[in-house]
Amino acid sequence: MMTSKPPTDMPPLLALTDYAIRFSTPDGAVKAVNGLDLAVARGETVAVVGESGSGKSQTFNGVFGLLSGNATTSGAARFEGRNLLELTPRQLDEIRGADMAMVFQDPMTALNPAMKIKHQLAETLRIHKGMNRRDAEAQALAMLKKVGIPEAERRIEQYPHQLSGGMRQRIVIAMALLCRPKLIVADEPTTALDVTIQAQILDLFRDLTGEAGTALVLITHDLGVVAGIADKVVVMYAGRIVEEAPVDALFARPAMPYTAALIRSIPRVDRDVEAVEPIGGRPPNLLHPPAGCAFHPRCRFAQDKCRRERPPLETIETGRRAACWFPFVDETSGREPMNAEIAGA
Repeated sequence: MMTSKPPTDMPPLLALTDYAIRFSTPDGAVKAVNGLDLAVARGETVAVVGESGSGKSQTFNGVFGLLSGNATTSGAARFEGRNLLELTPRQLDEIRGADMAMVFQDPMTALNPAMKIKHQLAETLRIHKGMNRRDAEAQALAMLKKVGIPEAERRIEQYPHQLSGGMRQRIVIAMALLCRPKLIVADEPTTALDVTIQAQILDLFRDLTGEAGTALVLITHDLGVVAGIADKVVVMYAGRIVEEAPVDALFARPAMPYTAALIRSIPRVDRDVEAVEPIGGRPPNLLHPPAGCAFHPRCRFAQDKCRRERPPLETIETGRRAACWFPFVDETSGREPMNAEIAGA
Protein backbone atom coordinates (compact mmCIF):
# COMPACT_ATOMS: atom_id res chain seq x y z
CA MET A 1 0.00 0.00 0.00
CA MET A 2 1.39 3.38 -0.97
CA THR A 3 0.95 6.18 1.53
CA SER A 4 2.71 9.43 2.26
CA LYS A 5 4.70 8.75 5.42
CA PRO A 6 6.01 11.28 7.91
CA PRO A 7 9.72 11.48 8.75
CA THR A 8 10.73 8.61 11.00
CA ASP A 9 12.13 10.98 13.64
CA MET A 10 8.71 12.56 14.27
CA PRO A 11 7.04 11.61 17.56
CA PRO A 12 4.08 9.23 17.17
CA LEU A 13 0.59 10.65 16.90
CA LEU A 14 -0.69 8.14 19.46
CA ALA A 15 1.53 6.40 21.98
CA LEU A 16 0.32 3.84 24.53
CA THR A 17 2.82 3.20 27.32
CA ASP A 18 2.38 0.47 29.95
CA TYR A 19 -1.33 0.90 29.23
CA ALA A 20 -3.73 -1.28 31.21
CA ILE A 21 -7.48 -1.61 31.81
CA ARG A 22 -9.11 -3.44 34.71
CA PHE A 23 -12.81 -4.18 35.23
CA SER A 24 -14.11 -4.72 38.76
CA THR A 25 -16.64 -7.57 38.96
CA PRO A 26 -18.23 -9.49 41.85
CA ASP A 27 -15.87 -12.37 41.05
CA GLY A 28 -12.72 -10.24 41.00
CA ALA A 29 -10.74 -7.99 38.68
CA VAL A 30 -10.77 -8.76 34.95
CA LYS A 31 -7.46 -7.74 33.41
CA ALA A 32 -8.79 -6.84 29.99
CA VAL A 33 -5.68 -5.01 28.76
CA ASN A 34 -2.23 -5.56 30.23
CA GLY A 35 0.83 -3.35 29.86
CA LEU A 36 0.46 -2.36 26.20
CA ASP A 37 3.20 -0.39 24.49
CA LEU A 38 2.07 0.73 21.05
CA ALA A 39 2.85 3.66 18.76
CA VAL A 40 0.79 4.88 15.79
CA ALA A 41 2.54 7.30 13.43
CA ARG A 42 0.89 10.07 11.45
CA GLY A 43 -0.47 8.69 8.20
CA GLU A 44 0.07 5.10 9.28
CA THR A 45 -2.53 2.33 9.02
CA VAL A 46 -2.32 -0.13 11.88
CA ALA A 47 -4.50 -3.24 11.91
CA VAL A 48 -5.30 -4.74 15.32
CA VAL A 49 -6.37 -8.37 15.05
CA GLY A 50 -7.23 -11.22 17.38
CA GLU A 51 -10.15 -13.33 18.54
CA SER A 52 -13.15 -11.87 20.34
CA GLY A 53 -12.23 -11.02 23.93
CA SER A 54 -8.58 -10.34 23.19
CA GLY A 55 -8.89 -6.68 24.26
CA LYS A 56 -8.87 -4.99 20.86
CA SER A 57 -11.98 -2.83 21.23
CA GLN A 58 -11.53 -2.14 24.93
CA THR A 59 -8.03 -0.81 24.29
CA PHE A 60 -9.36 2.00 22.13
CA ASN A 61 -12.59 2.53 24.06
CA GLY A 62 -10.25 3.46 26.89
CA VAL A 63 -8.30 5.82 24.65
CA PHE A 64 -11.55 7.63 23.82
CA GLY A 65 -12.74 7.65 27.43
CA LEU A 66 -15.68 5.37 26.65
CA LEU A 67 -15.24 2.61 29.22
CA SER A 68 -17.96 1.50 31.63
CA GLY A 69 -18.08 2.79 35.19
CA ASN A 70 -16.44 -0.31 36.69
CA ALA A 71 -13.26 0.19 34.63
CA THR A 72 -9.97 1.72 35.72
CA THR A 73 -7.03 2.63 33.49
CA SER A 74 -3.34 3.03 34.19
CA GLY A 75 -0.21 3.89 32.25
CA ALA A 76 -0.42 6.54 29.54
CA ALA A 77 -2.27 7.09 26.25
CA ARG A 78 -0.69 10.17 24.68
CA PHE A 79 -2.28 11.84 21.67
CA GLU A 80 0.00 14.54 20.27
CA GLY A 81 1.82 14.45 23.59
CA ARG A 82 -1.25 14.87 25.83
CA ASN A 83 -2.13 11.99 28.12
CA LEU A 84 -5.77 11.33 27.33
CA LEU A 85 -6.20 9.40 30.58
CA GLU A 86 -5.63 12.60 32.55
CA LEU A 87 -8.08 14.81 30.64
CA THR A 88 -11.51 15.86 31.88
CA PRO A 89 -14.63 14.85 29.91
CA ARG A 90 -14.90 18.42 28.59
CA GLN A 91 -11.29 18.36 27.38
CA LEU A 92 -11.88 14.98 25.72
CA ASP A 93 -14.98 16.34 23.98
CA GLU A 94 -12.82 19.00 22.31
CA ILE A 95 -10.64 16.27 20.79
CA ARG A 96 -13.17 13.51 20.03
CA GLY A 97 -14.88 14.01 16.71
CA ALA A 98 -12.50 16.78 15.65
CA ASP A 99 -8.94 15.41 15.96
CA MET A 100 -9.75 11.77 16.56
CA ALA A 101 -12.87 9.85 15.64
CA MET A 102 -14.22 6.35 16.10
CA VAL A 103 -16.31 4.19 13.79
CA PHE A 104 -18.24 1.88 16.10
CA GLN A 105 -18.99 -1.75 15.38
CA ASP A 106 -22.74 -1.36 16.05
CA PRO A 107 -24.04 1.65 14.09
CA MET A 108 -27.48 1.57 15.74
CA THR A 109 -26.01 2.40 19.14
CA ALA A 110 -23.83 5.15 17.61
CA LEU A 111 -26.76 7.04 16.04
CA ASN A 112 -29.50 8.97 17.82
CA PRO A 113 -32.81 7.28 16.90
CA ALA A 114 -34.75 10.54 17.49
CA MET A 115 -32.72 12.72 15.09
CA LYS A 116 -32.71 12.85 11.31
CA ILE A 117 -29.46 11.85 9.65
CA LYS A 118 -28.79 15.38 8.38
CA HIS A 119 -28.99 16.85 11.87
CA GLN A 120 -26.63 14.24 13.31
CA LEU A 121 -24.03 14.78 10.60
CA ALA A 122 -24.35 18.55 10.49
CA GLU A 123 -24.05 18.78 14.28
CA THR A 124 -20.50 17.42 14.10
CA LEU A 125 -19.43 20.16 11.70
CA ARG A 126 -21.26 22.92 13.54
CA ILE A 127 -19.68 22.01 16.88
CA HIS A 128 -16.14 21.28 15.76
CA LYS A 129 -15.78 23.48 12.65
CA GLY A 130 -18.15 26.34 13.53
CA MET A 131 -20.02 25.99 10.23
CA ASN A 132 -23.51 27.40 9.69
CA ARG A 133 -26.40 25.00 9.27
CA ARG A 134 -26.73 25.28 5.49
CA ASP A 135 -23.04 24.71 4.77
CA ALA A 136 -22.83 21.88 7.29
CA GLU A 137 -25.78 20.07 5.76
CA ALA A 138 -24.38 20.52 2.26
CA GLN A 139 -21.04 19.03 3.32
CA ALA A 140 -22.83 16.20 5.09
CA LEU A 141 -24.76 15.38 1.90
CA ALA A 142 -21.54 15.34 -0.11
CA MET A 143 -19.96 12.92 2.36
CA LEU A 144 -22.96 10.57 2.18
CA LYS A 145 -22.46 10.38 -1.56
CA LYS A 146 -18.75 9.63 -1.07
CA VAL A 147 -19.49 6.65 1.16
CA GLY A 148 -21.89 5.20 -1.40
CA ILE A 149 -25.34 6.03 0.01
CA PRO A 150 -27.88 5.71 -2.83
CA GLU A 151 -30.46 8.49 -3.15
CA ALA A 152 -28.46 10.48 -0.61
CA GLU A 153 -30.78 13.52 -0.86
CA ARG A 154 -33.67 11.38 0.38
CA ARG A 155 -31.73 9.32 2.91
CA ILE A 156 -30.33 12.36 4.69
CA GLU A 157 -33.91 13.37 5.62
CA GLN A 158 -34.64 9.99 7.23
CA TYR A 159 -34.20 8.56 10.72
CA PRO A 160 -31.78 5.69 11.51
CA HIS A 161 -34.56 3.08 11.88
CA GLN A 162 -35.64 3.75 8.29
CA LEU A 163 -32.27 2.62 6.92
CA SER A 164 -30.69 -0.78 6.48
CA GLY A 165 -27.81 -1.92 8.67
CA GLY A 166 -25.33 -1.39 5.84
CA MET A 167 -26.55 2.16 5.25
CA ARG A 168 -26.34 2.97 8.95
CA GLN A 169 -22.77 1.68 8.97
CA ARG A 170 -21.84 3.94 6.06
CA ILE A 171 -23.44 6.92 7.82
CA VAL A 172 -21.35 6.28 10.94
CA ILE A 173 -18.27 6.14 8.72
CA ALA A 174 -19.32 9.39 7.03
CA MET A 175 -19.71 11.03 10.45
CA ALA A 176 -16.18 9.98 11.42
CA LEU A 177 -14.71 11.33 8.17
CA LEU A 178 -16.49 14.69 8.14
CA CYS A 179 -13.95 16.69 10.16
CA ARG A 180 -10.97 14.97 8.52
CA PRO A 181 -9.52 13.92 11.89
CA LYS A 182 -5.86 13.16 12.53
CA LEU A 183 -6.72 9.70 13.88
CA ILE A 184 -9.58 7.36 13.02
CA VAL A 185 -10.22 4.16 14.97
CA ALA A 186 -12.50 1.88 12.96
CA ASP A 187 -13.95 -1.10 14.83
CA GLU A 188 -15.01 -3.73 12.27
CA PRO A 189 -16.12 -0.94 9.88
CA THR A 190 -16.94 -3.16 6.90
CA THR A 191 -18.66 -6.11 8.63
CA ALA A 192 -22.22 -5.24 7.50
CA LEU A 193 -21.24 -4.12 3.99
CA ASP A 194 -21.17 -5.99 0.70
CA VAL A 195 -17.83 -6.34 -1.06
CA THR A 196 -18.43 -3.45 -3.48
CA ILE A 197 -19.17 -0.98 -0.68
CA GLN A 198 -16.30 -2.43 1.36
CA ALA A 199 -13.95 -1.52 -1.46
CA GLN A 200 -15.33 2.03 -1.61
CA ILE A 201 -14.89 2.52 2.13
CA LEU A 202 -11.35 1.15 2.10
CA ASP A 203 -10.53 3.49 -0.79
CA LEU A 204 -11.82 6.41 1.30
CA PHE A 205 -9.61 5.37 4.19
CA ARG A 206 -6.62 5.11 1.84
CA ASP A 207 -7.30 8.61 0.52
CA LEU A 208 -7.32 10.02 4.05
CA THR A 209 -4.10 8.32 5.09
CA GLY A 210 -2.36 9.11 1.82
CA GLU A 211 -3.44 12.68 1.19
CA ALA A 212 -4.44 14.15 4.55
CA GLY A 213 -1.94 12.22 6.66
CA THR A 214 -4.69 10.73 8.81
CA ALA A 215 -3.66 7.76 10.92
CA LEU A 216 -6.01 4.77 10.85
CA VAL A 217 -6.36 2.03 13.44
CA LEU A 218 -8.42 -0.80 11.98
CA ILE A 219 -9.83 -3.30 14.49
CA THR A 220 -10.92 -6.36 12.57
CA HIS A 221 -11.26 -10.12 12.32
CA ASP A 222 -10.95 -9.95 8.52
CA LEU A 223 -7.34 -10.72 7.68
CA GLY A 224 -8.16 -10.25 3.99
CA VAL A 225 -8.93 -6.58 4.68
CA VAL A 226 -5.73 -6.35 6.73
CA ALA A 227 -3.60 -7.59 3.85
CA GLY A 228 -5.06 -5.00 1.50
CA ILE A 229 -4.79 -1.83 3.57
CA ALA A 230 -2.49 -2.08 6.61
CA ASP A 231 1.09 -0.94 6.97
CA LYS A 232 1.58 -2.67 10.31
CA VAL A 233 -0.29 -5.46 12.08
CA VAL A 234 -0.67 -5.80 15.85
CA VAL A 235 -1.87 -9.20 17.08
CA MET A 236 -3.55 -9.30 20.50
CA TYR A 237 -4.27 -12.28 22.74
CA ALA A 238 -5.62 -12.27 26.30
CA GLY A 239 -5.21 -8.51 26.67
CA ARG A 240 -1.62 -8.36 25.45
CA ILE A 241 0.22 -7.71 22.22
CA VAL A 242 1.79 -10.99 21.17
CA GLU A 243 3.16 -9.91 17.80
CA GLU A 244 3.73 -6.72 15.83
CA ALA A 245 5.17 -6.62 12.33
CA PRO A 246 4.95 -4.97 8.92
CA VAL A 247 2.01 -6.51 7.09
CA ASP A 248 3.99 -8.30 4.36
CA ALA A 249 6.48 -9.77 6.84
CA LEU A 250 3.73 -10.99 9.13
CA PHE A 251 1.86 -12.87 6.41
CA ALA A 252 5.04 -14.25 4.85
CA ARG A 253 6.55 -15.54 8.08
CA PRO A 254 4.59 -15.13 11.32
CA ALA A 255 6.78 -15.23 14.39
CA MET A 256 4.27 -16.31 17.02
CA PRO A 257 2.29 -19.58 16.93
CA TYR A 258 -0.99 -17.76 17.61
CA THR A 259 -0.46 -15.52 14.57
CA ALA A 260 0.34 -18.56 12.46
CA ALA A 261 -2.84 -20.26 13.69
CA LEU A 262 -4.93 -17.22 12.75
CA ILE A 263 -3.49 -17.29 9.24
CA ARG A 264 -4.11 -21.02 8.87
CA SER A 265 -7.75 -20.48 9.83
CA ILE A 266 -8.44 -18.12 6.88
CA PRO A 267 -10.58 -19.67 4.11
CA ARG A 268 -8.83 -19.40 0.73
CA VAL A 269 -10.21 -19.67 -2.78
CA ASP A 270 -7.24 -21.79 -3.88
CA ARG A 271 -7.88 -24.47 -1.24
CA ASP A 272 -10.64 -26.86 -0.30
CA VAL A 273 -12.73 -25.90 2.70
CA GLU A 274 -11.33 -28.94 4.50
CA ALA A 275 -7.92 -27.24 4.46
CA VAL A 276 -9.16 -24.51 6.81
CA GLU A 277 -7.69 -25.28 10.21
CA PRO A 278 -9.60 -23.85 13.20
CA ILE A 279 -7.74 -22.91 16.36
CA GLY A 280 -8.39 -25.57 18.97
CA GLY A 281 -9.48 -24.79 22.50
CA ARG A 282 -10.81 -21.49 23.85
CA PRO A 283 -9.32 -18.14 24.82
CA PRO A 284 -8.39 -17.98 28.52
CA ASN A 285 -10.58 -16.70 31.34
CA LEU A 286 -9.09 -13.30 32.15
CA LEU A 287 -10.24 -13.61 35.76
CA HIS A 288 -7.87 -16.54 36.12
CA PRO A 289 -5.36 -16.49 33.24
CA PRO A 290 -2.98 -19.43 32.94
CA ALA A 291 0.59 -19.23 34.15
CA GLY A 292 3.32 -18.62 31.62
CA CYS A 293 2.33 -17.81 28.05
CA ALA A 294 -1.45 -17.34 27.91
CA PHE A 295 -1.57 -19.22 24.59
CA HIS A 296 0.29 -22.29 25.79
CA PRO A 297 -2.83 -24.45 26.53
CA ARG A 298 -3.77 -24.14 22.84
CA CYS A 299 -0.27 -24.15 21.35
CA ARG A 300 0.93 -27.39 19.82
CA PHE A 301 4.53 -26.20 20.09
CA ALA A 302 4.45 -25.27 23.80
CA GLN A 303 7.42 -26.33 25.93
CA ASP A 304 7.93 -26.39 29.69
CA LYS A 305 9.27 -22.85 29.77
CA CYS A 306 6.11 -21.64 28.01
CA ARG A 307 3.99 -23.14 30.76
CA ARG A 308 6.07 -21.62 33.58
CA GLU A 309 7.16 -18.14 32.44
CA ARG A 310 5.32 -15.38 30.61
CA PRO A 311 7.35 -14.25 27.59
CA PRO A 312 7.98 -10.49 27.29
CA LEU A 313 7.21 -8.59 24.09
CA GLU A 314 10.67 -8.14 22.57
CA THR A 315 12.22 -7.02 19.30
CA ILE A 316 13.15 -10.11 17.29
CA GLU A 317 14.03 -8.43 13.99
CA THR A 318 14.12 -4.88 12.74
CA GLY A 319 10.56 -3.55 12.96
CA ARG A 320 9.22 -6.76 14.50
CA ARG A 321 8.22 -7.68 18.06
CA ALA A 322 6.91 -10.94 19.46
CA ALA A 323 6.01 -12.36 22.86
CA CYS A 324 7.24 -15.92 22.43
CA TRP A 325 10.10 -17.86 24.00
CA PHE A 326 10.64 -19.72 20.75
CA PRO A 327 9.62 -17.46 17.86
CA PHE A 328 9.64 -18.97 14.41
CA VAL A 329 12.15 -16.42 13.21
CA ASP A 330 14.65 -17.44 15.90
CA GLU A 331 16.92 -19.78 13.98
CA THR A 332 18.80 -20.77 17.15
CA SER A 333 15.69 -22.19 18.79
CA GLY A 334 15.84 -25.49 16.97
CA ARG A 335 12.34 -24.96 15.61
CA GLU A 336 13.13 -23.73 12.15
CA PRO A 337 11.35 -26.67 10.38
CA MET A 338 8.07 -25.21 11.63
CA ASN A 339 8.65 -22.24 9.40
CA ALA A 340 8.13 -24.43 6.36
CA GLU A 341 4.85 -25.61 7.84
CA ILE A 342 3.68 -22.03 8.39
CA ALA A 343 4.83 -20.85 4.98
CA GLY A 344 2.60 -23.50 3.43
CA ALA A 345 -0.43 -22.19 5.29
